Amino acid sequence: MLKFYMDDLKPLEFRGDSLEGLRRFPESARRRAGQELLRLQIGREPTDWKPLTTVGQGVCEIRIRDEQGIFRVVYVAKFAKTIFILHCFQKKSQKTNHTDIELAVSRYKEIAKEQKR
Repeated sequence: MLKFYMDDLKPLEFRGDSLEGLRRFPESARRRAGQELLRLQIGREPTDWKPLTTVGQGVCEIRIRDEQGIFRVVYVAKFAKTIFILHCFQKKSQKTNHTDIELAVSRYKEIAKEQKR
């Protein structure tokens, strides 16, 4: 049995409209995303993820396949104090849309600048 305390959870920070994007997921995909984000918060890897080096160093995506579609949660967890959620969206095609990548890149660059201060 996995045991953790709320104080042990690394905080999540949603950037831009990423929280609204997550809220637009169907309930089953939203629940799965929450479970995967909790795994990150306690220091474990999500069950289905891949690195997104095209966005930035340390950026990954949680992959969720649901009866209603394919969903992604793009995040960066390499910074010591916070897990940043860059973008949440539903994939419409095999290849990730260029605008989704560019949005995540923009948010990643903002965070990287903030972390250097």
